[in-house]
This record gives sequence, C-alpha cells and structure tokens, in this order.
Amino acid sequence: MKNISRIVSLILLFAVLILSVACQIEVEKEVDAEADAEVGAEVYTDVNTKVNMEDNAEADLDEKGDITMLKTENSQLTYFLLPPETEGTISVEQALYTRRSRRNFNNTALQVEQLSQILWSAYGISDGNRLRTSPSAGALYPLEIYVVIGNVTGIEPGVYKYDSNEHKIIKTIDGDIREELSAAALNQRMVNEAPITVVYIAVFDRITERYGERGRDRYVFMEIGHSAQNVYLQAEALGLGTCAIGAFADDSVSQLLDLPADEVPLYMMPVGNY
Repeated sequence: MKNISRIVSLILLFAVLILSVACQIEVEKEVDAEADAEVGAEVYTDVNTKVNMEDNAEADLDEKGDITMLKTENSQLTYFLLPPETEGTISVEQALYTRRSRRNFNNTALQVEQLSQILWSAYGISDGNRLRTSPSAGALYPLEIYVVIGNVTGIEPGVYKYDSNEHKIIKTIDGDIREELSAAALNQRMVNEAPITVVYIAVFDRITERYGERGRDRYVFMEIGHSAQNVYLQAEALGLGTCAIGAFADDSVSQLLDLPADEVPLYMMPVGNY
C-alpha cells in the first residue's frame, strides 16, 4: 500500500508540474501579443491583407509574404518591387536577333514582375558595390528614371520615380497621364497605348563637375544609349515590345512630370504587350 501511495503522489506531483509549465507558456504568449499590439504590428498571410507597421505605414503582401507596397506617413505612395530575376528563358544572342522597335501595343496590363525587370535592366543595382546594369562614366550615374504607369496590375496609375538603390518606385504625380504625355510626344499614339512609359532624365551637374562639357555633350547620351539597349533586350526576353522616342516637346514633358529645374527629359520608351 505504501508503494501504491508513493506512486500516486509522484503522478499527482508530475501532473501539477505539467499544468504549471502550460500556464507559464500561456502567460508568455499573452505578453508577446500585448507587445505586438503596442507597436501596431498586425501581420497576416493573405495576399490582399495589410500590415500596419511601426511608422503607421500600410503594406500589401504578395504570396511569398514579401512587402511590395508601402504608403509612408506623408502619403507618398511607394512600391518596393520584387527582386529581379537573373536567369531568363532566351539567350542574349536570341534577344539581339529578334529585337525590334515595336510601336503598336494592345490593352493587356503589365505585371509587377515585368515592371520590376524593365526598371532593373534600365538602371538597377547589379552588385554589392552599388554598380548598376548600365555602365556610367566615372560611376557618376547622371540619369534619373521616371515611369509613367497607366495599366500595371496591382499598382495605382501615376508618375513614379525609380530608386535603384532600394529597387522601389515613389509616386510623384497621381493619375493616368498617358494621353497628356502622348500629346507632349507629338501625338505619338504608342505612348497612350502602352501600359507604361519609361522616361529618361539627365542631371548634367553630376557629370560636368568632373568631366566638363565633354560629360554633358557625350557621356550622358552614351549612358542613355547603354541603358535603353538594356531595356530593348529585357523587353524582348519578356515577350514585350518597346520603342525609343526622342521627339517630344521638352518643356511640356518637364511641366507634365513636374520636374525640378536641374532635371532635363531626354528620352522615352513605352513598353507593353503587342
């Protein structure tokens, strides 16, 4: 009987210990939940849900849980683009062989992944030292890339500035301005039809400080040529079309994009399905 009583006592003691540990775990969970609530972190895994971040920003999640959209406190809409792919489905040689200037586009929306690849190919970061996909004299990078978006799945229409360092786009103007941009481009219809138009802007001071007028007269335009060919080949690899445009009213484009005084528009490339 003594042995049985001892066994029963040990069983009861063990049960009490298990119950105590379980209660402690629940308390810790409640503390963690309260801490999350204090910083406003509501995290979900659904594609169309929001994440309320510490700075009161809102972010959409994609299927992998990556943040692809962020609205900052000052209501400046910013999209963090998906990481670019570095392996394609066709060779460089094939893209060179089939590359053409394509001027007719259908009304199919561009996908976020395609937008990401196009902008990265134009001026994106390609290594840890902040070197880019396009060569630049002295690595001074005198260009700015804007993209006029009219029809991209999941992205609000508007004018955006590309930040290559963080691979993101920041909205500078609300609304679809493709029709107005087409008018500024001497009524070239492809600007209005394409879902996006990449606009190249030069900041000449970045390069003239080192290279003087040679930088202004030669190096900037060489750099645009390097970058534009990247866009041509990337579009071809994605099954998209594009066409370089140099004919437009400079002042009208500057006013339409609300450019600072030191930013000069030099080139446009509508991109889309054809």
